[in-house]
Amino acid sequence: MRFIADLHIHSKYSRATSRDLNPENLWKWAQLKGISVVGSGDFTHPQWIKELEEKLEPAGNGLFSLRESFRIDDIPGTCRADVSFILSAEISCIYKKNDKTRKIHTVVLAPGFSAAEKINVRLKQIGNLHSDGRPILGLDAKELLRIVLDISPEAMVIPAHAWTPHFSVFGAASGFDSLEECYEELTPHIHAIETGLSSDPLMNWRLSALDNITLISNSDAHSPSKLGREANVLDTDISYAAITDALRTRKGFSGTIEFFPEEGKYHYDGHRACDVSFTPKESIRHNNICPVCNRKLTIGVMHRVEKLADREEGFRPKDAPPFHSIIPLPEVIGEALSVGPSSKKVAAMYFNLLNLLGNEFRILLDAPLVDIEAAGSAKIAEAVAKMRSGDVSIAPGFDGEFGKVRIFGRSEKREPKGQTALF
Repeated sequence: MRFIADLHIHSKYSRATSRDLNPENLWKWAQLKGISVVGSGDFTHPQWIKELEEKLEPAGNGLFSLRESFRIDDIPGTCRADVSFILSAEISCIYKKNDKTRKIHTVVLAPGFSAAEKINVRLKQIGNLHSDGRPILGLDAKELLRIVLDISPEAMVIPAHAWTPHFSVFGAASGFDSLEECYEELTPHIHAIETGLSSDPLMNWRLSALDNITLISNSDAHSPSKLGREANVLDTDISYAAITDALRTRKGFSGTIEFFPEEGKYHYDGHRACDVSFTPKESIRHNNICPVCNRKLTIGVMHRVEKLADREEGFRPKDAPPFHSIIPLPEVIGEALSVGPSSKKVAAMYFNLLNLLGNEFRILLDAPLVDIEAAGSAKIAEAVAKMRSGDVSIAPGFDGEFGKVRIFGRSEKREPKGQTALF
């Protein structure tokens, strides 16, 4: 069965997240987006795991369903579908290794509440799990991997947003140059990495060292409406064992749905305070120093990939799963209507389209353009067509500033990257 999974999200107990992040709203927005399996997020937080245990019930396949009494009855009939939860958490490891401070974020998937609780008991001995849904621990990422696998061999440990500068395994500020440098003899237990919003598979394919690693994408959502801004497409049974087996072997892993990586907030190098945005070549010409303040630039994902790559741009490994880059539907509608994506006009059109055509992923990826035009407008249909073909303009993000996407802009257009249809 082909379905979409978003495995890395957060709860209301993580810093800088929406108070609306509860199981009920995750269940609702997963259906609006077209997501069949959604991560629980933050199972390390004592209050959140208690809420999850209260509101979720076993689905009999290692996943969980929202209990009937908590389900919200305001979902368009065209979007209603089963939603399963998979227990997930993100953990921040800050430690020193090889004379350098490392800051590595990691996604952990657990096969059930018993395993999650045992992981929590062990991690509670190392650091404070109460202060943040994404706890900060003085723990080597390799030792986190060892702890999780010792407790549950069925659990998965996945480096999160692997290229972002400050908190990732390959990040320019605190990461490593290889998985082996980080995980040493335990590296064979790393089967997947999360590529993050500022990179896509095409960029990661430039590293031959990642040829046997599954490249996954997730939203890392900090509010329910941000679910699915990146996601995974699988063709397996909907069960914990089938999903994790697909991540380990790529059998049944059918590809990813991506941000345009230029839209990610660390794609280019730069200094946000100085309004300086550079390509890697421009940074090198300036010795990686900001020409305005003379301080070191924040080195972005594109530069870091370029440094570690051993292949030319455009290389595609044999049998690599496809991907497709999207722009969230409210942004597409906002462009077509010439209003902001958070406006009431966009919200009204968004739910009108969902009521008539189905969930957001169906509209962005599958729905015939003639149907989008009939349900919305010719301009919205044109915007979707341009997005599907990659015919968009983007001012790349840098130093924590999201890139600015234009579908009908006058700036130089992004070159299409040869994306392959997923459905």
